Amino acid sequence: MSGQAASFVRDELAPERRAPVRTTGFVGFLRTRLFNTPGNTLLTVLGVALLAAVIVPAVRFLLLDAVWTGSGREACLAPNAGGVVGACWPFVQAKFTQFVYGFYPEPERWRVNLTFLLAGALLAPLLIPKLPAKTLNAALFFVAFPFVAFFLLHGGGLDGFAVNWTAGLVSAFAGGVADAGSRLGELGASSPSWFGVPLQGIGHGVAGLGAAFGVLATPLVWLRDQIIAFGHPLWADVAATAAIVCAALLLLRSGMRALAMTLATFAGIALVIMAMGLDRGGLPVVDTRLWGGLLVTLVVAVTGIVASMPVGIALALGRRSTIPLIRLFSIGFIEFWRGVPLITVLFFATYMLPLFLPGHFTVDGLVRVLIGIALFAGAYNAEVIRGGLQAIPRGQDEAAQALGLSYWQTTRLIVLPQALRHVIPGLVNSFIALFKDTSLVSIVALFDLLGILRAAFADPAWATPTTLFTGFAFTGLIYFVGCFAMSRYSLFVERRLNAHRRR
Repeated sequence: MSGQAASFVRDELAPERRAPVRTTGFVGFLRTRLFNTPGNTLLTVLGVALLAAVIVPAVRFLLLDAVWTGSGREACLAPNAGGVVGACWPFVQAKFTQFVYGFYPEPERWRVNLTFLLAGALLAPLLIPKLPAKTLNAALFFVAFPFVAFFLLHGGGLDGFAVNWTAGLVSAFAGGVADAGSRLGELGASSPSWFGVPLQGIGHGVAGLGAAFGVLATPLVWLRDQIIAFGHPLWADVAATAAIVCAALLLLRSGMRALAMTLATFAGIALVIMAMGLDRGGLPVVDTRLWGGLLVTLVVAVTGIVASMPVGIALALGRRSTIPLIRLFSIGFIEFWRGVPLITVLFFATYMLPLFLPGHFTVDGLVRVLIGIALFAGAYNAEVIRGGLQAIPRGQDEAAQALGLSYWQTTRLIVLPQALRHVIPGLVNSFIALFKDTSLVSIVALFDLLGILRAAFADPAWATPTTLFTGFAFTGLIYFVGCFAMSRYSLFVERRLNAHRRR
């Protein structure tokens, strides 16, 4: 080879290379996700055609060809609507207050508005993670707000407080036990034994137990009688309850902070009683049979969701308990309530439960439905939570025991928070199903949102071919907004709590 270095000098431009395929942005999304293979291309075309076949007529019916103004059915008929029949939105506008309040008296509807406002003001700070005072806010929303909402919506006043209530409950329980023992004794007098069981002896024992409960309740009943004899029994009852609670805290040596918090709580209760006039009869009573529309839907849904959580947690822990009696009771409870449909629960709570109650004891129809739905949803939540408990490794319990933590400390601080974090999708799925199942209360004469809608269809002043579809579209939009909001917020909470698993 020559000793001279070889050199190359280009005497013409190099040919241009093709631009790289875009994989980002809208064009990249189309190229890599929708049209990357012949199969995906076919599915994309079919999907777009299906969406066009559904969305375009819906938009035309709900917006483009819809009637927006009018005062009667004539505005929504085809000749008056330009020959094209669309959604009859004047019907929704005319019935809007009925959809929200039902048959709630119009002069008292400010109470419903105030309840909604208080619920939103207390719930919004709970949903924002960075806001402080979550414990106080949760106590106000889950403990104080239900009582305030009850007296706002239902009305009425207070004749007594905790001492009066407890004395009445204990006396009724003692009387019921003694009455049951007497009936067993009478039955045993006619037939001394039943399958070898001495009924008369058992009856005497049960009657003695009831008498013992009555003796134990004597001091409480005496205190109640003294409070009633006072000029202002409600305020005397509140003061006596506060004194008893504070004395118990001092005996338990709970500290001055707990004592101050207790006194502040009773001061807040006194302010609420004075502000709402509960010592003077309170607001006018509005029977729950007059409630309806969105009010009943939200009351049933929120009460069922909130009340079913502690029931589900207790049943899930009980089913994993090592105590046979608690475990068998939890299993039987869960399997029974999961084995019957919700319609059966509603019918039993509404029509059958009063037959098992004493003649002087009555429960409001809406309250019976709320109790039935809470127990029904709690049984389903129990199995969801139990799945989360089983996902926690046993080493977590062993490590907590090695640190000297008790069972309740381990459950409250270590096991349960992790289990609930694992089952957020399942719990929210149950909540969404419960929110939609509230429409079933219409079969027991409670007019929820769909029940009020069906009642509105019977109005001949709005009888048009499109009224039915317009009403269902409106209520469907409300249900969709509520369910979609719960779904998206649960996704936000799930991502926030599982930040350690992000990649």
